[in-house]
Amino acid sequence: MCSFTKLLVYFLFAGSASADYAQGIYDLVKRRMPQHADSFQFSPLETVQNSPDHTDQVTDQYVVSTPENGTVLIEGNSLSALSYGLHRYLADVAHVDMWWFIGNRLDIAPEELPTIEQPITGSSVAQWRYHFNTVTFDYMAAFWSWSDWEFQLDWMALRGINLSLAWVGYEKILLEVFKELGLTDAEISTFFTGPAFQAWNRLGNIQGFWGDPLPNEWIESQFELQKKILARMVELGITPVLPSFTGFVPRAITRVLPNAKVVPGSRWNVFSSNYTCDTFLEPFDDNFALLQKSTISKQQAYYGNISHIYALDQYNENNPFSSNPDYLRNISRTTSQSLKAADPDAVWLMQSWLFLDATFWNNVTICAYLSGVENNSDMLILDLFAESQPVWQLTDSYYGKPWIWCQVHDYGGNMGLYGQIMNITENATAALASSGSMVGFGHTMESQEGNEIVYDLLLDQAWSETPINTSQYFEDWVTVRYAGTQHVPQQLFDAWEILRWSAYNNTNLASSSVPKSILELEPSISGLLNREGHHPTTINYDPELVVEAWALTYEAALLELSLWDNPAFNYDLIFLTRQVLVNAFIPRYELLISFYNNENYSVPAIVSAGRQLIDLLQSLDTVLGTNECFQLAQWINKAVSRAHGNTTLAAYYEYNARNQITLWGPNGEISDYASKQWAGLISSYYVPRWQILVDYLQSTCPDSYDPTNLHQIISHSSQIGSRNWTAREIKRL
Repeated sequence: MCSFTKLLVYFLFAGSASADYAQGIYDLVKRRMPQHADSFQFSPLETVQNSPDHTDQVTDQYVVSTPENGTVLIEGNSLSALSYGLHRYLADVAHVDMWWFIGNRLDIAPEELPTIEQPITGSSVAQWRYHFNTVTFDYMAAFWSWSDWEFQLDWMALRGINLSLAWVGYEKILLEVFKELGLTDAEISTFFTGPAFQAWNRLGNIQGFWGDPLPNEWIESQFELQKKILARMVELGITPVLPSFTGFVPRAITRVLPNAKVVPGSRWNVFSSNYTCDTFLEPFDDNFALLQKSTISKQQAYYGNISHIYALDQYNENNPFSSNPDYLRNISRTTSQSLKAADPDAVWLMQSWLFLDATFWNNVTICAYLSGVENNSDMLILDLFAESQPVWQLTDSYYGKPWIWCQVHDYGGNMGLYGQIMNITENATAALASSGSMVGFGHTMESQEGNEIVYDLLLDQAWSETPINTSQYFEDWVTVRYAGTQHVPQQLFDAWEILRWSAYNNTNLASSSVPKSILELEPSISGLLNREGHHPTTINYDPELVVEAWALTYEAALLELSLWDNPAFNYDLIFLTRQVLVNAFIPRYELLISFYNNENYSVPAIVSAGRQLIDLLQSLDTVLGTNECFQLAQWINKAVSRAHGNTTLAAYYEYNARNQITLWGPNGEISDYASKQWAGLISSYYVPRWQILVDYLQSTCPDSYDPTNLHQIISHSSQIGSRNWTAREIKRL
């Protein structure tokens, strides 16, 4: 978008100075702090300045002041600027916020809001603050209710996010598109997958489901939910990234379009061909543009003309049919043309994850694929894993295409202390300074499972031209985190300072994301420790430092008893206790294996070491069970609640929920990828697996150890991923 167009949009916004132009922000205040519903005034900012760098980006700007009339005046040149200005006042002045898992704490703001002597001003350093990964909608939000989404969207708005994926309800649109072609319900049902796995159907990795077909009740309810989500996004100034027609179709497509140019996709992981090798309609087939037009037109009819940015990923872990540059260029050219024909203002948003596969993608193939989109402004690329594997540096900033610097941070919802605070401050800022086409900062996590400070840090970096001082940042963050406490003891600041320069300052990019504990993996006597990659089991800090941080945290509560009533403190104490116990599992495991491999093989020694291992797991389960945020029951109950009392649907949704966090497939195709450290899951799933290992080592001498036999015993005994896997220990909330 040119500078003139951006300025025109701004002046249209500023000119609509009616009382309701910021009604969405007023409503946010009413929802989260009703006692202060009349304490804030939101107004357009009368001046606007270009970005300080050499680009033509018009940044979001805000001014916060406290006039003598007793209200807090927040001025901004966009709805996102207004909500972020509100956040800055609430966090920095009133010291209140809202948090994942903990909930809303804005309502504990003082009755008389603090005044400020000088206005607080701020300006974003780039156009976009982006949120979500396609798979987040399953690993985290598969069974979310409207209440869950309301909270998430308010959290996003306050943190200045102004661009967000919006995948919910996509199957309703596709269902109508496919039925108009003449495909039957039965043919379409073999294409759609289960509620906990829809992301990978949307990405073209899997088709069909190893359980019952996707219920129509689910399709309709998700469609209704999407209407609410999109309406709220618009109210809060968040631009939705809408789905588009990607090209993946039911196999029966050739019955209704016998001359269609279709090719099979790649086999994904180790899934059988029944569930993968998705059929792909080539974009240069005339039918592709027709289906694109139908998809976008239906969304416009249902949702309104609310966005021109469309998500479209054709080759996520799925290689193109040919590596010929002309073929790749033709694919992207005709794909872009289909979008522009359906919406002349369309912008194609894609994840850059595919380009990390160096066996297919190189400078030649990447350049060919991207060059098919002739106008750079017609594409927006998410550098998905920029904190560890930036692609922009390998592609000359995507050859001029606009792109967003993103951090994944967490794969599959792993639950460990982890952060790269240097990368997301210094490196992200350096990227903005050196790239002429970087237009934003973003989160592309696969799930939000803790470490919230790392996410806040990147979003706040999007409003600072220089790298944020993380020492001061952590101190300020802790002050707000434990709001409502009469006094925040120094021990808490000291604990978080230890975590800042240890667990949250990882620089070992071989361990590039939140670690997975070996207790979540299938037991074995080898191959579990010091794994690297996206699910590392390596601990990149001294575990004793976390013990020290835990001790300081506990000591703080002994000095300030009101902390025990603070939900943030309770969550953090359990999260730290979990990490201490998880780290302690490793030396106990090593002791067990050392006894087994000792030339003086001793069954009593193995029994003793095995008992210590199991006892630790049971203790961990007990600790996690004291907070509903760490309970398997919460995940299961959310799934069951989507059935609204229908027992058949409840069983179906529960199976989906259980399968995702265990087998991830009919036969363990991606076993333990989405594992969790949850009470109930540990006691009913991980403990039995580890007990099998202990029993096996007691009864099998080292010379007779057979890993294949052990695997078969564990798989058979656990009944994992099946409808027969029950958890009698789980108490429904």
